Amino acid sequence: MRTNASPTGLALLLIVVGLLISFTSITASFVTHEPIWRYLIAAGCLVQFLGWVRHGARRRGGAR
Repeated sequence: MRTNASPTGLALLLIVVGLLISFTSITASFVTHEPIWRYLIAAGCLVQFLGWVRHGARRRGGAR
């Protein structure tokens, strides 16, 4: 069995999408000074966290 330290598949997709949402929301927050962007920043961080959890569960031999 080959150990792969890099995220792939759904885990990679979640991480990248979470980063894009977070970075875009941070930029929009600084430009517009609207507090609503904070929710998108939190959502992006949550999506990225779920991607890393999915990646870690696969590497540890979790239920999935």
